[in-house]
Amino acid sequence: MGTLEAWPPALVLSRPWPAQPVAVVGITHPQTCLVLRGRLAALRLAGFRVILISSPGEWASRLAAEEGAGHVAIPMHRGMSPLADLVALARLCHTIRRLRPDLTEFSTPKAGLLGNIAAWLCRVPTRIYLLRGLRLETATGLTRMTLRRSERLAAACAQIVVCNSQSLRAQAHALGLAPNCKLRLIAEGSSNGVDTERFRPGPDRIGRSLGIPHGVPVVGYVGRLTRDKGIPELLDAFDQLLISHPDARLLLVGWFDESEDRLSREQCARIKAHPRVVHTGFVPDTSAYYRALDVLLLPTWREGFPNVALEAAASGIPVITTRTTGAKDAVVHGVTGMLVAPGSADALARSVELLLADPKMRADMGLAARRWAMKHFARRRVLDKTVALYRGLVSQSELTVLRSLATDAAAAME
Repeated sequence: MGTLEAWPPALVLSRPWPAQPVAVVGITHPQTCLVLRGRLAALRLAGFRVILISSPGEWASRLAAEEGAGHVAIPMHRGMSPLADLVALARLCHTIRRLRPDLTEFSTPKAGLLGNIAAWLCRVPTRIYLLRGLRLETATGLTRMTLRRSERLAAACAQIVVCNSQSLRAQAHALGLAPNCKLRLIAEGSSNGVDTERFRPGPDRIGRSLGIPHGVPVVGYVGRLTRDKGIPELLDAFDQLLISHPDARLLLVGWFDESEDRLSREQCARIKAHPRVVHTGFVPDTSAYYRALDVLLLPTWREGFPNVALEAAASGIPVITTRTTGAKDAVVHGVTGMLVAPGSADALARSVELLLADPKMRADMGLAARRWAMKHFARRRVLDKTVALYRGLVSQSELTVLRSLATDAAAAME
């Protein structure tokens, strides 16, 4: 991202507002700060006083300090916890009444629900729900029904719902989560874009330190290791790949996430014991790891817009992902990578074998992927458009208030 001073002056207000507007950005878990970098700084340099609200955590407090924002820690449970949720809602209401923000942006399921309810109760003038994905897509029964109602309530409390991708917007409308007029897409999608300077092609300087022999095929995955990310079929596809490429390595850059879709003990043990799988655990800066890959695999079942696909593309690495919500927006099939059906280890293995067998195709896709990422998803471009929308919404809200005051004053004089 670079230093804050490097941010383009176009984001600085051309004229000072009567009072510095306050923007609250709310997320559930500090882990989400991994995809917030640059966002708080962009809003601050656009004239907002920015406050980050999240559960307590070093990532959140550090990001806020680095980007010149305040931080309020409010514990929020990612899972269903009615009593804890009521406590969190009360704290959110108290905090919002104290801060009196002009704009709120809440995202991730729990913060999206509780934060938008609190913002509505406190009558925040501009309320935004940033929809990063739909967990309900892989849920069933009562859980799915509860999640759907929660999403509808969060959307109802917000004035607009900013969707991460075109297919996510279409799915939100199809599920009746919000009317189409309330659903917005900023540019081509993505909540934060990609840092194309940090993620760029270059020599592999990490493979040897991981014990990967030079010259062997390396396919990889970056992110949380869960069922909904398609890790079980990824392992099956890799075992098929080993029949034709016995020296291949699977590089898993990520952690065993203790969420509702966590991997079973057997699946975790399979990863740890596999002789051709290299598992790093959590890595704070993944940029060097993409350069060790020939192909990135993301066999996910649900997404909003996968950041790892953009990071790989910016690094000049072709991506194989699924034709699911969000993921299918992150690859131009046959140009920057390939799309396969979700849940199919066979289709995943065939696509990997096709790319490994054709180095020129891989190279051409990698070049096209970087050009595509730079043209549509460079972080500066995405955040420029986001800030422009938010400034416009706040200005519109202020104008509405002034008109209301003028009308009341005129009526009082009659």
